[in-house]
Amino acid sequence: MNRKVTIEVKQLDRVVIRFAGDSGDGMQLTGDRFTAETASFGNDLSTLPNFPAEIRAPAGTLPGVSSFQLHFADHDILTPGDAPDVLIAMNPAALKANLRDVPRGATLIVDTADFTARNLKRIGYDANPLETGELEAYHVVPLNLTGMTVESVKEFGLSRKDASRAKNMYALGLVSWLFQRPTESTIQFLSTKFANKPDIRDANIAAFRAGFNYGETAEEFSVRYEVKPAKMAPGTYRNISGNLALAYGLAAGADRAGLPLVLGAYPITPASDVLHELSKLKRFNVTTIQSEDEIAAVGAALGASFGGALGVTTSSGPGISLKSETIGLGIMLELPLVVCNIQRAGPSTGMPTKTEQADLLTVMFGRNGESPLPVLAAQSPADCFDVAVEATRIAVTYRTPVMVLTDGYLANGSEPWQVPAVADIPAIEPNFATEMNGTNAEGKPVFLPYLRDPETLARAWAIPGTPGLDHRIGGVEKEDKTGNISYDPANHDLMVRTRQAKVDGVAVPPLTVDDPDGSAKVLVLGWGSTYGPIGAGVRRVRKVGGKVAQAHLRHLNPFPANLGEVLKSYDKVLVPEMNLGQLALLLRGKYLVDVVSYAQVRGLPLGAAELAEVIGNLVEEADGIDDDARHLGTAAANLTHGDKEGAR
Repeated sequence: MNRKVTIEVKQLDRVVIRFAGDSGDGMQLTGDRFTAETASFGNDLSTLPNFPAEIRAPAGTLPGVSSFQLHFADHDILTPGDAPDVLIAMNPAALKANLRDVPRGATLIVDTADFTARNLKRIGYDANPLETGELEAYHVVPLNLTGMTVESVKEFGLSRKDASRAKNMYALGLVSWLFQRPTESTIQFLSTKFANKPDIRDANIAAFRAGFNYGETAEEFSVRYEVKPAKMAPGTYRNISGNLALAYGLAAGADRAGLPLVLGAYPITPASDVLHELSKLKRFNVTTIQSEDEIAAVGAALGASFGGALGVTTSSGPGISLKSETIGLGIMLELPLVVCNIQRAGPSTGMPTKTEQADLLTVMFGRNGESPLPVLAAQSPADCFDVAVEATRIAVTYRTPVMVLTDGYLANGSEPWQVPAVADIPAIEPNFATEMNGTNAEGKPVFLPYLRDPETLARAWAIPGTPGLDHRIGGVEKEDKTGNISYDPANHDLMVRTRQAKVDGVAVPPLTVDDPDGSAKVLVLGWGSTYGPIGAGVRRVRKVGGKVAQAHLRHLNPFPANLGEVLKSYDKVLVPEMNLGQLALLLRGKYLVDVVSYAQVRGLPLGAAELAEVIGNLVEEADGIDDDARHLGTAAANLTHGDKEGAR
């Protein structure tokens, strides 16, 4: 059919798109490809994959819906967006499961193929919502994407079932046309991925091109959209997920320390990809061990550290619980060990594919005895790289296990990452012991494995087999300096206090506060993945005239030395978390400051609009404005999409 209208190109500063369908519809792959196209175009972006924990939930059901949300813009953004401007729904279940998140006026592109009476009834629809008028508040584009896909690939002789599997590529092609995305990278990806299956390769490429071409010829679309590239600092960029950044950071840290990296891991959602990615880096002196269980995994990593490597182990909450005794052994042995906890919703199995920040108290205190260790938290997918390098520095320099906290949101989300120059990553010196360092009662040279560096309190690290430096290790308390087994009460008290002092003395940068004119009465303090939502919420409040300060913690143990002073310099301190207030509890206990906790545990990241409302109300409360007169929070939460609430 020939187009009867002129295509208008509309400029947008940012867009939020969500692909949704059955867990077998390839929505994660579709989202990944659209993300890759967007990254190559030069937009800033942030993503939020969301998928069921079941390997294959029943097709066409609400529990089986998988989605991928992408926020891209011509300016700096911080979150994957609160609500989609465009929802691509591949079946009735995907429409119903996601419609509550879609604002009025948004575009719904709906595959009508499965809108049968049986499928509708299965998910609680008495009638077809495409025909009842309940979607009249949206711009609905109903298309038989499945039928059009089958028609576009019929030349390849596939069965209807196999042909229909390419409908995600048809949808990707259509949306790529709609937002003027590059297509070469997706065609190259499909050519490589299905190189050994020519029919599947050609069918997917044909479906992708057919979807793109449909936009050119169909009357349903009279507008295309353009989101120009974002202005970024000069450099080499790539799109990166949190788990990939964590893997690269661990490898980079080990390289800068001149150490082989040995990962002991057991597969667990959402940490498994770190194992997968590190297993590809053997050429960088990386060894990966997929162990039979979590305890064996951490044991292998700790053994590698004893042997002179950087031992690393990765897991999520349930696995960290199992590793706790061996982590305590690492604290007693005082050896470098990096433990990565990619948090997920709990307790127990919880919601394995959903995000949470509820392991903070576990990693701080979840071991027997006085067993302190440094704790760091990444704030964004790309920041996982820097945090991994920093964790390596601390572990090697101070001879201690270090806990790295990320979560499912960061692990699976992605953003542009400026690839650093290796020379810009500071070298890390392991300072292995190579000779005797003391004398015995007879004045003869001896090796004292627990003789400490006076600055860092790190004990001597001697690689097994070094002549003359043989020494005893184990989990029983050690005698100061000699490392001999000791049950002496005074020695135990000394060693416990020394291990605590070593962690307390870790060099941590002071906390920086973003307070534009220094007159804010309210500080919003976060940690981990709340950085993006907090930042977006703060920007909204400032845009409507509110004065608010923001700070974010990377080091959670020890805290920055100036944290207490910062907390006491504001009238009110808001602490948003995806738990029931764990950081708030620590701050109250340590600094005797009554912070305001904002806690949500929904398995989803916090929303910028909801935080903006909470922040705005607190700002007016600090100014003495009573409840009935407050409007700042509502104004910030209701900023229209056209306003650059994400712009600095």
